[in-house]
Amino acid sequence: MLDAGTERAGCGLLLDNKKAGTYVCRLCGLPLFASNAKFNSGTGWPSFFQPFDAAHIRELEDVAHGMRRVEIRCARCDAHLGHVFDDGPRPTGLRYCLNSVSMEFVDEGAPITLRS
Repeated sequence: MLDAGTERAGCGLLLDNKKAGTYVCRLCGLPLFASNAKFNSGTGWPSFFQPFDAAHIRELEDVAHGMRRVEIRCARCDAHLGHVFDDGPRPTGLRYCLNSVSMEFVDEGAPITLRS
């Protein structure tokens, strides 16, 4: 999360999670994505078509590895989350591709605790 690394496809613990709730930043607890925005992209990483709140995600140009991508980070603690691509489903057409290790899942109805 702090070195902007990417976990291997298919190894994340949140990839197949289908419970209702909120995905929060593992470092600071900021809500990142709601479970109703999650979809199966077939990429091997948890994917979402929109963030919990656009202000909770920061976008940066990433030109590493010989390609141009848009890196996404937590707006609160600057943790690397993954990347966003423009090949997602309606209604946004976006695919936020996340590292499971960068998130924690909070069941619907459970309190979300921000950490410093």
